[in-house]
Amino acid sequence: MITNDTRLAEMWEGCLKNDRKQQELLYKTLAPRMLAVCMRYAHDKDEAQDILQEGFIKMFNNAHKYRGEGNLEGWIRRIMVHCAISRYRKQKSIVLVEEFPESNSAFSTGYNAHGLEVKDLLKMIQKLPQTYRSVFNLYAIEGYSHQEIGSRLGMSELLSRTTLHRARTLLKDMVNKLTSTELSMAS
Repeated sequence: MITNDTRLAEMWEGCLKNDRKQQELLYKTLAPRMLAVCMRYAHDKDEAQDILQEGFIKMFNNAHKYRGEGNLEGWIRRIMVHCAISRYRKQKSIVLVEEFPESNSAFSTGYNAHGLEVKDLLKMIQKLPQTYRSVFNLYAIEGYSHQEIGSRLGMSELLSRTTLHRARTLLKDMVNKLTSTELSMAS
């Protein structure tokens, strides 16, 4: 029986030999999952597709750097995240931290209590300002520390923490607004 890992390994071996068919097959296999990663950082689908293309080009150009340690898909995912961060740093002109009033309410992680699906939450994350979205994704989804986020995005650790708090507050407000709208429609 051929597993997905075996098929990925075969495609990867072909990619290392610059076999265009294997590169295309690897792209078609992983592009949907990698696009989902890119969508978390992008403002819209077009930008996410640009990041995806940049990421795959970078991955194919640096294929020889993958040492076979760890998961291949995880290595490619990190490349996508780094491409998104790189794009963010190029586009960053000012930090938008002061754009919203500070709130002391803590973010609730009970998304299911509000009946939200993952796609709804991802749409809300995409509505966040770029800085908030990047910090939230890097911390809450990718698992980076505030120190790592600060060094990658060119901000202090404290600013990363503050930005995350404000992103969570905005998300909480969006969730509350959505659920109160749904409740009023159900009445």
